[in-house]
Amino acid sequence: MNWNVWIRQVHRWLSIGFTLAVIINVLAMGLEKQAIWIGLLALFPLILLLLSGLYLFALPYAAKWRSS
Repeated sequence: MNWNVWIRQVHRWLSIGFTLAVIINVLAMGLEKQAIWIGLLALFPLILLLLSGLYLFALPYAAKWRSS
């Protein structure tokens, strides 16, 4: 599997995990059972989404830079 395809697939799965973490966080706030780890639950996939998203964003620019 190509490296870029692998990063795209990981980015997609991370977005699903992030969405679930946000839903869990909202439900916990509604039940007023706020724990610090529930708030941080969405932070880990968000950081990984940021890194993979920046990589995917830079791909076309890097390809253009390499071709010239």
